[in-house]
Amino acid sequence: MAQLKRRWWKEGVVYQIYPRSFQDTSGNGIGDLKGITKRLDYIKSLGVNIIWLCPVYESPNDDNGYDIADYRKIMAEFGTMQDFDDLLAEMKLRGLKLVMDLVANHTSDEHFWFQESRKSRDNEYRDYYHWWPAEKGTPPKRWSYFDIDANAWKYDEKTDSHYLHYFSVKQPDLKWENPAVRKEVYDMLRFWFDKGVDGFRMDVIPFISKDTTYPELPKEFGGDFIPFYSNGPRLHEFLNEMNNEVLSKYDIMTVGEALGVTIDQALNFVDEDRKELNMFFHFDLMSLDRDGNEAFWMQSDQWKLTEFKEIHSKWDAVFSEKGWGTMYLNNHDFPRAVSRWGNDSKEHWRNSATMLQTFLLTMRGTPFFYFGEEIGMTNANFERLDDYKDINTLNRYKLLQQQNIDLEDFIENEKKASRDNARTPMQWSLDTHAGFTNNTPWIKVNPNYKTGINVEEQEKQSDSVLNYFRKMVKIRKSHLGLIYGGYQLVLPENEQVYAYTRSLDTERYLILLSFSEESTQVAIDDIEFSKADLLISNDECQTEKTNHQFTLKPYQAVVYQLH
Repeated sequence: MAQLKRRWWKEGVVYQIYPRSFQDTSGNGIGDLKGITKRLDYIKSLGVNIIWLCPVYESPNDDNGYDIADYRKIMAEFGTMQDFDDLLAEMKLRGLKLVMDLVANHTSDEHFWFQESRKSRDNEYRDYYHWWPAEKGTPPKRWSYFDIDANAWKYDEKTDSHYLHYFSVKQPDLKWENPAVRKEVYDMLRFWFDKGVDGFRMDVIPFISKDTTYPELPKEFGGDFIPFYSNGPRLHEFLNEMNNEVLSKYDIMTVGEALGVTIDQALNFVDEDRKELNMFFHFDLMSLDRDGNEAFWMQSDQWKLTEFKEIHSKWDAVFSEKGWGTMYLNNHDFPRAVSRWGNDSKEHWRNSATMLQTFLLTMRGTPFFYFGEEIGMTNANFERLDDYKDINTLNRYKLLQQQNIDLEDFIENEKKASRDNARTPMQWSLDTHAGFTNNTPWIKVNPNYKTGINVEEQEKQSDSVLNYFRKMVKIRKSHLGLIYGGYQLVLPENEQVYAYTRSLDTERYLILLSFSEESTQVAIDDIEFSKADLLISNDECQTEKTNHQFTLKPYQAVVYQLH
């Protein structure tokens, strides 16, 4: 199997935890590190073997921990460094690996470096950040994700200068062009690796390189800032240096959040010979059903399965010979998968949730699951602005107020699009607040925990979404062809069924996935189904085999091993 370039991070299944929403043990309504430790046996029982932990570093929480004030301290709300060490030790005992978040494009404005940087123009930390002196006039336009004016330059009176912040005004961008900054980041990485951490998910990593002449946006970007942000002149130099200086010294995994990275640029990041990253998250799927503008993303149900297939087929082809990909359908920044890509109605919720699990676990690329995905958690659909906590929603609301845009339409849109849909607390049981906390939770619990979408009830049901997930994970892990096998799309023009094969040496599999509310019949002429072994189906009624005709129930998933 040497030709497969087997790696533990290729064969693993990742479980992402948003710590604030996972399990509260202190009674303050906020999830904590001890809560994760308490639930490790549950996580282990899922069959996953890698935990990606969203930021737990010291932070003022302007962007829920993605604004870091100290990279070597734990946020008090989450516990202590001893709690972290205990969590890591307990994970090691269970054979679980830990991947943390590297947020190094920016810091909090409360970080010591920035506090010093803004004191004077000749401060030793001044060049840790991007500054534009006011005497040079208005800096060239840069767009900001979370600024109420969508302006990435903020004037600071103390030194009569503007600083750059691609995200919140409280998230100034680090100046990676300064070698001292890179050394600080590399030392910080060593600190965590020496503790025993197994890797990093790297937040907006393509944004770290800037043209420090800060030119007007070049014409080729046509007003679109994201591809511009992700094409900095020294990006690959920095990633290669980080690999040579730190990453290559440890048996770890790296996965970049790659906004703006296109298919033709992919192997520049993950071709093993380039020695940069192991893999990254592309965003083509995440924008399939969205119409973006500087005000807010409009969520739409108008997407085609053929487009969905095309995205995954094109990206799979990129990594067919070199590099490695990722598979995900949601995370802390995007709505719940079953609500977005499936059907969360009472009638179709179970089948669509398990169908989507089957999809992730039968494709090539490391699968990433977001906490609660294993029980089919859905969007919260908050009705009132007061229910939202995310800076993205709140600041865009203020921006729209200034532009006199219909705010009712915005709230209606946020029911589908808001990041808070993914941030409601984990639904453990029928207890108050779904067993997440015995106090008022920091954000509302989705009330549908009372209708079967909780761990406690699903543990008791052999055909639950949760237990299907466990079975499907075992199937992936016990069939190398589902991990490393080649991918071939079948029925590319069908708008109801996603069908494909996976093949490795003598192993061959057929996967049929219905994305339809109706029963659907398909014909696949060149596969001898009479010799097929059913590995798993999410519906009691197995797919009918009549010659080459298949009838799939709504949102049914079927995996066959072919001979």
